Amino acid sequence: MSNTLLIIDDTKENIDILVDLLSLEYIILVALDGKKGLSLARQHKPDLILLDVMMPGMDGFEVCRALKSDFETEHIPVIFITALADVNDEAKGIRLGAVDYIRKPFNPMIVQSRVRSNITYKNYQNTLEREVQERTKKIEAVKDVIIKSMGMMAEFRDSETGEHIKRTQEYVKLIAEKLMALPNNPYRLTPDRIRSLYKSAPLHDIGKVAIPDAILLKPGPLTPKEYEIMKSHTEAGREAIEAIKRDLPSEAFLNDALDIVYCHHEKWDGSGYPLGLVGEEIPVSGRIMALADVYDALISKRIYKEAYSHARAKKIILEGKGYHFDPMIVDIFLELEDDFKEIASRCQ
Repeated sequence: MSNTLLIIDDTKENIDILVDLLSLEYIILVALDGKKGLSLARQHKPDLILLDVMMPGMDGFEVCRALKSDFETEHIPVIFITALADVNDEAKGIRLGAVDYIRKPFNPMIVQSRVRSNITYKNYQNTLEREVQERTKKIEAVKDVIIKSMGMMAEFRDSETGEHIKRTQEYVKLIAEKLMALPNNPYRLTPDRIRSLYKSAPLHDIGKVAIPDAILLKPGPLTPKEYEIMKSHTEAGREAIEAIKRDLPSEAFLNDALDIVYCHHEKWDGSGYPLGLVGEEIPVSGRIMALADVYDALISKRIYKEAYSHARAKKIILEGKGYHFDPMIVDIFLELEDDFKEIASRCQ
């Protein structure tokens, strides 16, 4: 596949010369002024731009500055073509992000050589970037599988299936996306943060691996002493995530994982555990996970209870508004209840 060059020059004779020199090897786009050149660059994303410096209206320096300030075009290499011989002009162009200069009148061999070498380098960079992206995708996929597997260890011990993880992940994502869409985005959520929450959700009960079977699998009510032991799964989970963070300090999603693991049993009125946090003291990740986890627990069959209907689970969540749950997150749940039911039905 041929590479594409964009030539921006207000002199038609210069364009004709460059087209004659380069059209056998490359696809050529041309613009006779800076504004048109910027438009073509944004539309076609050429592999290289040959840019005249001295043009009326928007000169080459202005065009280069605009190209390098736009995330869609900042990666495109720019070679200035100029009759100027001032070293300061060359330095200015390099500071603006140009990769090379070609002087007028054109020396055909120099033009072809400079273009070819820069295109070769750009192609090499593109190949490396694709390889890095592919490797990164594979690494992320492996990490995601490991994370889900870690979460499922706790779920399997609790007589649950991996479907609980899938459902709660989807609930968390739904809630977070709806919160992000609120006016002024009061929860300060971003697409990257939502991906982090989605990735972290499977770990919410990882600490249950530390709870004895006699308590974890007990079919009846827990005694006060047993309940205290059960509550310690948040602390055990926190210690597990902190140990992972020490080995993987650059994994930002582990910050959300830590908050989810440690805080998803906190309650809006401060009556939850392990810290008794109140209202907005509870990390938003913990508040979202709390509702997602409780809803799924209510509609699922457990060793100590039968599955509740959606209507009954909804009633319990509404009763917990402002007491157990963040009121805004309950309101979001009500807006999304049909989506919750669809997820519950699909992930069984």
